[in-house]
Amino acid sequence: MARIDAYQFGRIVVDGQQETRDLIVLPNRVVRNWWRQDGHSLVLNDLQDVLEELPEQLLIGTGAHGQLNPDPATLERLQAQGINVETLPTAAAVRRYGELDPAHTAAALHLTC
Repeated sequence: MARIDAYQFGRIVVDGQQETRDLIVLPNRVVRNWWRQDGHSLVLNDLQDVLEELPEQLLIGTGAHGQLNPDPATLERLQAQGINVETLPTAAAVRRYGELDPAHTAAALHLTC
């Protein structure tokens, strides 16, 4: 299971490795260099590559200042699939990830704004 060691604006440490690009932490792997169609929005297609791997809990880190805006229809669709979604500024999402079981939690994290 992945471990998030630290976060600060533009930088995160996962399993001891520093990352400077947005990423998705899944129970069994880390998707590095996660890119969205529109940098500050999140639509279902942005998660297409990991949809089958999402566990029952998904944390969306909306950036240091909460600038990433998840599409409400995307959140509804994920919840309809039985996925509990929490959207939080990234620092809070990282703290929340540490409180949850990483075997049942994923985190899609925007590292900057």
